[in-house]
Amino acid sequence: MMIFRQLFDPESSTYTYLLADEKTHEGVIIDPVREHAERDVMLINQLGIKLKSIIETHVHADHITAANIIKTKTGAQTAVAMDCAASGYDRMLVDGDKIQFGNEIIQVVATPGHTLGSMSLLWRDRVFTGDTLLIGGCGRADFQNGDASALYKSITQKLFTLPDDTLVYPGHDYNRRRVSTIGEEKQTNPRLAGKSEVDFIAIMANLNLPKPRRIDENVPANKAGGAH
Repeated sequence: MMIFRQLFDPESSTYTYLLADEKTHEGVIIDPVREHAERDVMLINQLGIKLKSIIETHVHADHITAANIIKTKTGAQTAVAMDCAASGYDRMLVDGDKIQFGNEIIQVVATPGHTLGSMSLLWRDRVFTGDTLLIGGCGRADFQNGDASALYKSITQKLFTLPDDTLVYPGHDYNRRRVSTIGEEKQTNPRLAGKSEVDFIAIMANLNLPKPRRIDENVPANKAGGAH
């Protein structure tokens, strides 16, 4: 059995995930948002979870992480990919690393492209894709050492090789869709379904998205693990 919660920040449309082993009550939290640190800690306490790890799928540009706040409240270890070059974390993760909590294991899958240090987290029948693969889309690749070619390879050669019924839990959804599957995204994602790498790079080059409003504040704060 497992404990699983999907939490939402409407300001940045960010999903935060809380997972725990029901037997030992050891758990992890993925991509917590500063403004909801109190909510998240309250839920951790209500569920009797002994938090072991606070994991960032990448260094975010659109919100500040609650990692350091939750670390202070729970004593959990903070973790981010080594390629994020973020100094404010306890553990630097690389492809293939395992994160244990109770009898459960999360496997780290390096999925660079949105940012150099983006990673996905594979757990049981589901994968937490951060901003690499979104429902009907993907993260942009035009800042923080993003690379559309690398993103295409991460999605098609790593994520799309998972079983089709693998549940996809993204880092964001601006329409509050909660979950998809690898099979659905392979068949229906407009940026990827039937698209070659050349097609994909052209699509990504023509998104013309505005710069994230608080990127200059958020990225340095997140490299340091967020506010205390």
